[in-house]
Amino acid sequence: MNMKPLQDRVIIKRIEAESVTASGIIIPDSAKERPMRGTVVAVGPGRKNVPMTVKAGDEVLFPVYAGTEFKVDGDEFIVLREEELMAVVA
Repeated sequence: MNMKPLQDRVIIKRIEAESVTASGIIIPDSAKERPMRGTVVAVGPGRKNVPMTVKAGDEVLFPVYAGTEFKVDGDEFIVLREEELMAVVA
């Protein structure tokens, strides 16, 4: 993927939800929750005099229905503003 987001936007690839619980129960696709966790793929340059605090490769938490989803080469990504991110997972 060769994309660069504009201004203070980031591109995130969602981390897939587990399909099997710790006890071995298989969760069907219809019962899975949308994951709120993802990996930052690309980061924009930021706004004037406001640098970006996340970088590519960071694992982040974001609201379930935040941003705009799109597909490239069969992979699903989300574009959202940095201010919509809730936390960086350490």
